[in-house]
Amino acid sequence: MLANLIGETAPNFTCTAVLPNGELEPQFDLHKVITGTYGLIFFYPLDFTFVCPSELISLHNRSSSLADLNVTTIAISRDSAHTHRAWRQTKPADGGIGEVSFTMASDLDGSIVENYGIKSPSNKSFYDSGVPMRGTFITDTNLTVRSISINDEPIGRSIDEHMRTIEALQFFEEHGEVCPAGWVHGSPGIINTSTGVSNYLATHHKNL
Repeated sequence: MLANLIGETAPNFTCTAVLPNGELEPQFDLHKVITGTYGLIFFYPLDFTFVCPSELISLHNRSSSLADLNVTTIAISRDSAHTHRAWRQTKPADGGIGEVSFTMASDLDGSIVENYGIKSPSNKSFYDSGVPMRGTFITDTNLTVRSISINDEPIGRSIDEHMRTIEALQFFEEHGEVCPAGWVHGSPGIINTSTGVSNYLATHHKNL
């Protein structure tokens, strides 16, 4: 069952991980790494599979934009760190992901997946029992979970949508205005009062 973590501190973990420079870190600590930044904690089922490489390459291709938003990305699966590193060393043309620009954490014993509540049901998984679903957790600079999204295994995620969510969170933090449906950077927010809602809808309701 999905853990109800919205508004809670993201569960911490220490594990072996492959850093962006390709080195192994045997004591990777989530909280130490993402504190003071926005966290994009990106679970995926398995290395060397089908939809997964497209998602991780999409993350890598947006690394500059994510950095501009002060985002630290951590990708997590049940694979070993050695398998992660082998996947990084395999070219995309050969089914690999290349030297991606984010940390890849290893959850060999499945404890991270359990704590985040996104273990794939064994009778419904395309892959092995206990792999993570396509879950994305977005945290603010205080480690608080502010967004959770889950896709079934056949459905790849939109990294652009995750970035839009982070931009909306940052807009709210800066301006104190909430973000309406379909909000994108540069759009107006809503003053969080009855009058504010009425004023916004009077002008924008046809474009929603």
